Amino acid sequence: MQLRAIATLAGAAALAACSAGGDARPQSVAEASAPTEPEQAPYPSTYKPYPGTPTALVGATVYDGAGGRIDNGTVLFADGKLVGVGGPDLAIPAGYTTIDAHGKFVTPGVIDIHSHLGVYPTPSVDAQSDGNEATDPTTPEVWAEHSVWPQDPGFTRALANGGVTSLEILPGSANLIGGRSVTLKNVPSRTVQGMKFPGAPYGMKMACGENPKRVYGGKGRMPSTRMGNFAVDRQTWLDAKAWKADPKRKRNLANETLAGVLDGEILVQNHCYRADEMAQVLDMADEMGYKVSAFHHAVEAYKIADLLREHDVCAAVWADWYGFKMEAYDGIPENAALIHNAGACVVIHSDDENGIQRLNQEAAKAQAAGKRIGIDIPDEQVVGWFTLNAAKAMGIDKLTGSLAAGKMADVVLWNGNPLSVYSRPEKVWVDGALLFDADNAKRRPVSDFELGQPGEGDVK
Repeated sequence: MQLRAIATLAGAAALAACSAGGDARPQSVAEASAPTEPEQAPYPSTYKPYPGTPTALVGATVYDGAGGRIDNGTVLFADGKLVGVGGPDLAIPAGYTTIDAHGKFVTPGVIDIHSHLGVYPTPSVDAQSDGNEATDPTTPEVWAEHSVWPQDPGFTRALANGGVTSLEILPGSANLIGGRSVTLKNVPSRTVQGMKFPGAPYGMKMACGENPKRVYGGKGRMPSTRMGNFAVDRQTWLDAKAWKADPKRKRNLANETLAGVLDGEILVQNHCYRADEMAQVLDMADEMGYKVSAFHHAVEAYKIADLLREHDVCAAVWADWYGFKMEAYDGIPENAALIHNAGACVVIHSDDENGIQRLNQEAAKAQAAGKRIGIDIPDEQVVGWFTLNAAKAMGIDKLTGSLAAGKMADVVLWNGNPLSVYSRPEKVWVDGALLFDADNAKRRPVSDFELGQPGEGDVK
């Protein structure tokens, strides 16, 4: 155990000390480049970007995440920020490390809006099952970050195999209201506070449909039906509104979260499959005065794509998961393409420790399904499904999700078109720090849980 702890600290120090060119930039610069956390945050982020060096990626096909494509492009970043994105005539300032990216592709860092890494980590044993507080149908008082295990090997797998630089960790869907989510930067850290995305708003997980009524109906209590789901939800919102309006109110963790939603400071991420239920939830949101940021799974979103567009609600979907339970029966592979074609917001999500490693391929599958029915969506727009659209639904699109000057330098260099099954990340930068390099064994991070295992880390 002592050797493992030493190796863990040594690995973190090595990452902090090295950069694309081997030089560490002063920590004061790194701290100055990070967004500040709101003063009222009771558990603020202690995230500090790892140091990097000024870098120029030259000659790549650039998909900027916002629907733009630049052939023979140039991407510049320094001090943790994107400095410029343009064509071959974009001037490279002195002192930049130039990487020849001809024949390769550059995108923003991949973002997963729906992950349970850390709260349902690997090894997947009962002792580590910390994602569902299944003791009451509504538990807005719980926070996912209090369950996140930073040593989950899934984080480093997502970085290396999927180019994932940011992700939202959600409670499970046993409850109607499952608690707060947390958005993380995908970096090695001893604590969850050291991973928390600075400036990201909290989310709140809600769920409708089969899961809550099955879990609690199975315990012989309400809800046991879909109408019971809505009745419990509505009463919970009414109670929260009454608490919020009471000048003599006492502190209440559950109602503090619900009040944050009503004030627009906490974003609702709603697990929901069926179109009719999503429409009902939109009515409930209008009645109670909150907004749904995204419906997750949303296998029937194609049936109400116009309603989603009108309400500015994203649909976070799989490419082709369907039919595994009754409420997924009408899921179709063309779902994402039909939503996109209607002008609504599409996000490709994982909900899976393996799927998070190939969100790019999942998006390509959904793109191909659309093409087969005559909806031909350009690659540069599809890339937005796992970059900028996810950032929008998580409330971090002003900070990351696209390649634009001033945004965080969360960047992936792919060895081929990211929408090809043959492509994978070659290099991944988080805030301008090179955290994964397929060509450098010293930049293939492993979880500190794995250090000391044969073939992993520096411990023999």
